[in-house]
Amino acid sequence: MALRVALMSVDAVSAVLVFLLASFVRFGDGRSADLWLQSGIDIRLAAGLFSVLWVGALWYLGLYALRARWRLLSEAKDIAKATLLVLAVTLSALFVLKLEDVSRLFLALLFVTQPIVTLTGRAVLRGWFAAIRRQGYDTRYMVVAGTGTLAQDFADRVESHPGLGMRVIGHLSIPGEVRLVSRPILGGVDEIERIFHSRIVDEVAVCLPPTAAHYLEPIAGLAAGEGKTVRIPLDPVEDLLPNAHREEFEGLLIRSLVHDGHRELGLIVKRLIDVVGAVTGLVVLSPLLAITGLVILLRDGSPVLFRQTRIGLHGRPFTIYKFRTMVRGAEDRLDEVRHLNERQRVTFKASRDPRITPVGRWLRKTSIDELPQLWNVLNGTMSLVGPRPPLPGEVVEYDIWHRRRLSMKPGVTGLWQVEARHDADFDRWVERDLVYIDGWSIWLDLKILLRTVPAVLAREGR
Repeated sequence: MALRVALMSVDAVSAVLVFLLASFVRFGDGRSADLWLQSGIDIRLAAGLFSVLWVGALWYLGLYALRARWRLLSEAKDIAKATLLVLAVTLSALFVLKLEDVSRLFLALLFVTQPIVTLTGRAVLRGWFAAIRRQGYDTRYMVVAGTGTLAQDFADRVESHPGLGMRVIGHLSIPGEVRLVSRPILGGVDEIERIFHSRIVDEVAVCLPPTAAHYLEPIAGLAAGEGKTVRIPLDPVEDLLPNAHREEFEGLLIRSLVHDGHRELGLIVKRLIDVVGAVTGLVVLSPLLAITGLVILLRDGSPVLFRQTRIGLHGRPFTIYKFRTMVRGAEDRLDEVRHLNERQRVTFKASRDPRITPVGRWLRKTSIDELPQLWNVLNGTMSLVGPRPPLPGEVVEYDIWHRRRLSMKPGVTGLWQVEARHDADFDRWVERDLVYIDGWSIWLDLKILLRTVPAVLAREGR
């Protein structure tokens, strides 16, 4: 996901810059904008439309799909196809709109420079991502069901491409299958639920012989239920997964059930909104952040920020940042105030918690204590909108159906925030999170963000 967001962002920005540069080179400083206006089009709008068209063509030709074996020559051929497609659409639009006076030199500059810039930028970006993935950044974790030759071969092929950022953490065994794998055997296939709950697992590869095909459906059902991608090399029973996506990998036919695959473009846009929103928020709110930090330092001493481990996408632990609202060492005194809990089951919340400082109570009331989480959004561990980020101790006590809320990045705000913020029933929180996950869209995110504003202004925090 991170690579696709980066590729799309670089392609979009480069298209705008190349369009403006070609206009400047052809028409000169100060004249290019006027000449476009004479055609009835603002140069900024024209550049934006070209950027959208260019990225759309690259998407249509599959240039944002992750490739196991990336080759510069094949990428150049695909970009050449995109160039011809965009050129054809552009010439057709100019003909329909009767804009026949557009400079041929400008079009030549645009459609020669853009593919060169795109190919160069993509080569640099892919090389950089491959390098940082070799160092363990942006890693995805896979479990392979099976211990035979196919399981070993597939795991080797996956890890032979560090650019994929995939690490095989081990295998699941089935009764009677010969164990030929070199990686750890994490347990039997009947222990898959325990392994999902004790390890970070993003994908499951089912590499079983035809005689074990009856394991495929329950494995796929459980994995998909928790939002994990399922890969089936050399699918032994084709009819079991008729809706699976087909792809070729290292000469193998792979069938894939991809969680949120139908919303892939929307999730990329969601990440772009997160980055823009977090950067904007951190810049615009920097005076408030600085003043708040200074007040906490003067009134309650250091540390200013409160750091706590939370659980994110597919069980990944991460450090959440908030302004400190409690006395130092408050977490060590939890047992002293547990009787004040106003929530049911696994969560803890006490509006009259004596550990909260006077400044902290005001920060919670105004929700200012949550603002440092914008840094979590920027570094990709959280989203602006998503499920509530749980504590590790809460996740341990989850029922099976609760765990599906880990299939999406946690959010600074969410449906739980605007509809069940003060509800004492933990299951009600989870229900709101699952409603959000099942019905997610960019429009839903925007509506939740808009509904969060009056909730914050009403000072409903505790």
